[in-house]
Amino acid sequence: MRESNTDLFDPRTDMDSDFSRGASSSDGDFGFAFNDSNFSDRLLRIEIMEDSLDDSPDGDGCNSIADWARHRKRRREDIKKDNALDLTACPVEEQILNGNQPDIDDCVGCENQDEEADAMIEESPSGDETIPGNDSSWSMDCSTVVRIKTLHISSPILAAKSPFFYKLFSNGMKESEQRHVTLRINASEEAALMELLNFMYSNTLSTTTAPALLDVLMAADKFEVASCMRYCSRLLRNTPMTPESAMLYLELPSSVLMADAVLPLTDAARQYLASRYKDMTKFQEEVMALPLAGIEAILSSDDLQIASEDAVYDFVLKWVRAQYPIQKDRQEVLGSRLGRFIRFPYMTCRKLKKVLQCQDFDPEVSSKFVLEALFFKADAPHRQRTLTAEESGSNRRFVERAYKYRPVKVVEFELPRQQCVVYLDLKREECANLFPSGRVYSQAFHLGGQGFFLSAHCNMDQQSSFHCFGLFLGMQEKGSVSFAVDYEFAARSKPTEEFVSKYKGNYTFTGGKAVGYRNLFAIPWTSFMAEDSHYFINGILHLRAELTIRQ
Repeated sequence: MRESNTDLFDPRTDMDSDFSRGASSSDGDFGFAFNDSNFSDRLLRIEIMEDSLDDSPDGDGCNSIADWARHRKRRREDIKKDNALDLTACPVEEQILNGNQPDIDDCVGCENQDEEADAMIEESPSGDETIPGNDSSWSMDCSTVVRIKTLHISSPILAAKSPFFYKLFSNGMKESEQRHVTLRINASEEAALMELLNFMYSNTLSTTTAPALLDVLMAADKFEVASCMRYCSRLLRNTPMTPESAMLYLELPSSVLMADAVLPLTDAARQYLASRYKDMTKFQEEVMALPLAGIEAILSSDDLQIASEDAVYDFVLKWVRAQYPIQKDRQEVLGSRLGRFIRFPYMTCRKLKKVLQCQDFDPEVSSKFVLEALFFKADAPHRQRTLTAEESGSNRRFVERAYKYRPVKVVEFELPRQQCVVYLDLKREECANLFPSGRVYSQAFHLGGQGFFLSAHCNMDQQSSFHCFGLFLGMQEKGSVSFAVDYEFAARSKPTEEFVSKYKGNYTFTGGKAVGYRNLFAIPWTSFMAEDSHYFINGILHLRAELTIRQ
């Protein structure tokens, strides 16, 4: 009968909900039984192999996450070299497992290991024994056993926590019936393994530093202890992050076997990067130096403080050109990785034309992105809302970001006169945030080769007696160019929900000038923002501006 305090490979997914309770509210504390012969049925012999000279002994020897990453990279390279060597076997009386080769069929051993282990326990009560280097060389990695640690273990406790030990103790082979089991690890893994074994009994860890926790997490992955991986993940999430640690956490799913156990940590890393770099203009050098996974984390955010999606597109091109000098590589990265994070439906039509001409995109890929964007722009508002609602996870191409400049829809006419009709939608919350003296700008649109923009204001009326909503039209280009324009402002209003003209005028623009009406609706701000306001339809203020070049 399985006891309620065993996790049997950690099937729960709600462990993150209550961090203060340790591994789980139902997990018992068997710390008293750790390495105690009275509560154990087997002996675990840990053969500790010599590390290369430049390896750090353990995570506690690393001063930073960056140090840990460098040591981990060297360690992986050493493991690959070890695994490439042939293993030679001799008659087995005892099972010997290399931590890097968890296959129970790949075992090496020597005769009379049982007797040696028993003698060692009697001669070394501490459980440690130093082995002369000349007597203990192993063909598997040409390393030397520098120390042997022997522990009393309970196979039910270890088997309940780990599929690795469960298979080891229940495979039906001769080895599963023997009292002695030998693991072979590198010296740099010793502290992490001891922490892991102690966790399997007590559901807690004594180490608190991020590098040491990462060592334990990797050991837990190697020996398939999902509950410990989740515990380490929670501790790391509660440790202050840096860009370096966040990038390391993003790479964990590709470095471990049980990727699901670290997904909350990688999600937290993505959120950290997206929050830190939400205003990319403040950290241009840092962001340009980030690897691909970091750029994806930033671009996945809805909260980027950026002028427009055109600016996102320009940044992506700048980064990919700096990182991938070969055009074919740029096309591959943009087509398979970064392109899906650019929200093409919110780019201007002028920029979408440039996408079609950009050689950094595969022509088929760029055509697909642009056509999808144009179809979205042409869709009815209710259809756009449906597409937006259907977006989930990292697929957010139809979701509007919090742009500094609000997106507009533009319809252009060349005949009989050059004219454009511009639609600007503002949410009620956006309007509320304008009080008492704020303003919000639209993205640029063009007429007759000149750039224009709309700006909505909360300002005082002509007599400065109350606040009200104002709408203005400005021309971007500064200089001596003059441009004569007829314009009309309109807004949808209840009960018909049709556009109703609110103001007409004409103006000869020079660069940098703006014209408009301080009180577009001829009512105070409080009436404009009231719950029964005629101008908010389903929480949206719909504005329209018509511009015509005067002959």
